[in-house]
Amino acid sequence: MASILIIDDEEKLRGLLARIIKGEGFDVTEAGDLKTGFQKISHQHFDVVLCDVKLPDGNGVEFVQKVKSAFPALEILLLTAFGNIPDGIQAMKNGAFDYIVKGDDNDRIIPLLYKAVEQSGLRQQVDSLQKQLGDRHSFDTIIGKSKPIESAIDLARRVSVTASTVLLLGETGTGKEVFARAIHNGSPRTNKSFVALNCSAFGKDLLESELFGYKQGAFTGAAKDKKGFIEEADGGTLFLDEIGEMPLELQAKLLRVLETNEFIRVGDTVAKKSDFRLIAATNRDLKAESEAGRFRLDLYYRLNIFEIQIPPLRERAKDIPLLADYYVTQFSEKINRKKLRIADEFLQALQQYPWPGNIRELKNIIERSVILAAEDTLTVGLLPSEIAYASAAKSKMVSAFSMAGAERLQIQKVLNYTKNNKAEAARLLEIGIATLYRKIEDYGLDK
Repeated sequence: MASILIIDDEEKLRGLLARIIKGEGFDVTEAGDLKTGFQKISHQHFDVVLCDVKLPDGNGVEFVQKVKSAFPALEILLLTAFGNIPDGIQAMKNGAFDYIVKGDDNDRIIPLLYKAVEQSGLRQQVDSLQKQLGDRHSFDTIIGKSKPIESAIDLARRVSVTASTVLLLGETGTGKEVFARAIHNGSPRTNKSFVALNCSAFGKDLLESELFGYKQGAFTGAAKDKKGFIEEADGGTLFLDEIGEMPLELQAKLLRVLETNEFIRVGDTVAKKSDFRLIAATNRDLKAESEAGRFRLDLYYRLNIFEIQIPPLRERAKDIPLLADYYVTQFSEKINRKKLRIADEFLQALQQYPWPGNIRELKNIIERSVILAAEDTLTVGLLPSEIAYASAAKSKMVSAFSMAGAERLQIQKVLNYTKNNKAEAARLLEIGIATLYRKIEDYGLDK
């Protein structure tokens, strides 16, 4: 049931309006002045407020601005005894849902009330989704307790509350966009857009039109005006991933935007403004690229106001168990099966592998292993050979390059395939069952 607050100093009119609205099935609360009304709004949930313009302690038009700044999802219908065009215009600018003249617009009140309730519900849903999205991209969701990752998180937290440009450095797959989103979420711009563009995904001309937008007729196929990512990020955050791949010509144009907050759409002559916060990321050494003439040194200095190095996974091996557990939970739920147990040997193999693809590679391997698992435990035989071999190479049991190492891995894979049916495994391996039992014991596969 939607909840309505009526604020009007005329008690009889307020009571009549309350009875009519209650008759529509709404829950109604009354207040005789703005002070009482705001107190009720502050302590009770309402979907819509019906508020008179002229009240003993203030003006309803100004009250709209105060309420909407504190409770943006709440819709306000203003009621006035005398229609006043300037007041009506200002009321709408302040965020009022509509402006109604008492007596003249009585038939409009109930239909408008239903529309306002619907709009308020939609706003509340958007706010809820934004909160969920914000929670998902907060610093608390970055997994890891190792010193390198905690140091990076601490730096990101400190800079998030400022408007400073941030440069995220790190290998591919380390989670630079995760950090960028967390910085945006922790900033005063959190309720505005986060716009991400991968500079390596487009050629020069297409990247320019994506970044700056274009005017109708600027080129073949430009059927109408299109906003670019810079314009879309107005008030929010623009994340430029792989900025080291941006062509030099566009680097010069981006530098001017950062210096003036002005840009020009492709094919246009009129400059537009955009107030955005820039977060850039790269896996390149931009200083070295600048010295080699492949990246503008002035842009590098403009980007490098606050630098954060995201550590590769091999430097934070102690975080692998936490990450593995998180992804096993995620992918077990995704395929509707009970969460799988992680064998110590499986985890040990993950920690001994150097992870050139970092967290992205680990995530893919965990998903693959969860899909392949025939039983309720993830074992080393589910891992790709290069990871299993890396583990075996550091194990005292067998060398990864020996015949014994290859044999051990093959036996484990066949046992996984047969769901630990040893008779079937012996048949597939073309060895006797007694030989299989002996090799299982020799290689420690029964642990």
